Amino acid sequence: MKLKYPINLHKGSTAFFVFGLMLYYNNFSLGPWIYMALHGSYGFLWLLKDQLFPDKQWEQVVSFPYAIFVFFALGLYWVAPWFLISQRIEPGVSIFAAAVALNMLGVMLHFGSDAQKYFTLKYKTGLVTESFFARCRNTNYLGELMIYVGFAMLTESWVGYIGIVVFFIGAFIPNMIKKDKSLSRFAEFGEYKKKSWLLLPRLF
Repeated sequence: MKLKYPINLHKGSTAFFVFGLMLYYNNFSLGPWIYMALHGSYGFLWLLKDQLFPDKQWEQVVSFPYAIFVFFALGLYWVAPWFLISQRIEPGVSIFAAAVALNMLGVMLHFGSDAQKYFTLKYKTGLVTESFFARCRNTNYLGELMIYVGFAMLTESWVGYIGIVVFFIGAFIPNMIKKDKSLSRFAEFGEYKKKSWLLLPRLF
């Protein structure tokens, strides 16, 4: 099956999983509702993105056992809502504000840059070095990192960061390095690399 199927299943079922936790632990305080709204809506937006401008790296075909492994590995992202709800964490108002702001900015960077890359490469090949990618070579990963940090913040504990740390080290960094190696085949990549940074935007 395509790799995107277990990923989409996980993303799309997040809202239902979080609500199930709320039912199981009988916790319907503000924190769980905000978490479900943020993470759940992100999951649904991911499914919409897959329909409008899919990422070709998720189109690769994998074995069924590997697809199962991917789904359960992504379950590390569900540690944050489980901890938040089961431990009845009550985030402060400033934490709510920061989490919502990070998610809004992250979604803009993540989905906006993915859309730019998809529609640019649809009509021409080569490096994408403008707009979202002018000063950062992996704006989509930066946005996704901001999104999941926003989720983790609501737990007010290191436990909430387990998923994003594991995937940042195990997936984000290797994929960014792999992408740089692939882009190095273009003659203009050397100059582009001087003007941009790997993950954070080069502001000056």
